[in-house]
Amino acid sequence: MRCILSFLVFLLSFSFCFAQNFTIAAAADLRFALDEIIASYKKTSPIIKIEAIYGSSANLYQQLSNQAPFDIFFSADISYADKLFNQNLTTSKPKKYAVGSIVLWSENKDVSKGIEILKSSTIKKISIANPDHAPYGKRAAECLKYYKIYELVQSKIVKGENVSQAAQFVLTGNADIGIIALSLALSPEMSSKGKCFIIDTKSYSKLDQAYVVMKKSAANKDIKKFLKYIETDPAQKIFKKYGFKIPTD
Repeated sequence: MRCILSFLVFLLSFSFCFAQNFTIAAAADLRFALDEIIASYKKTSPIIKIEAIYGSSANLYQQLSNQAPFDIFFSADISYADKLFNQNLTTSKPKKYAVGSIVLWSENKDVSKGIEILKSSTIKKISIANPDHAPYGKRAAECLKYYKIYELVQSKIVKGENVSQAAQFVLTGNADIGIIALSLALSPEMSSKGKCFIIDTKSYSKLDQAYVVMKKSAANKDIKKFLKYIETDPAQKIFKKYGFKIPTD
């Protein structure tokens, strides 16, 4: 019996030696969905250590351009993944994994009125991600301009570093209402405290989200296994749970 236990310990130690851990740089809208997918995947590969770092896609892109030690980049906008590919820093072209959506979210305002509520004098602060480097912030600004109210509400806008921070502003009461990612509005933390209104997709450019693997990580077989898992039913169900649409191409 002791010999069998020793052999099992040896096998486990051997497996750990050859486990190829990796780090993901991921857009902030994925904070809940990707964490859940990673937890689900690790049930099938418990010895793998996967770390996810979240931020705005543009800032993560800049870090990766400067050789930041990330292995995979999950961008909220395919354009940033494309830039890395065009710089010859990735193993292949970007692979779409989801399509995102923006929503109005508030804890105590009647968001069922849609965009029109932003004109109300009761709305003092509107939270969005910074349009200069956050795809969801860019879409929020596009939406406001589409409905011709951007200039009207511009003085009310407070900007988060990324869409997750923009969501926190409105969740903590530092803004009355937010234009944020549907994926965050559907998180356990936010869905239990407020309501959301899904904004018509015609008002902003499509949020095609894509990932790329960095060239330095091309030989990591565990990355390939994880990315295959992303396309399985369990992972796809998690994306859908958080309001993402699955790309058809």
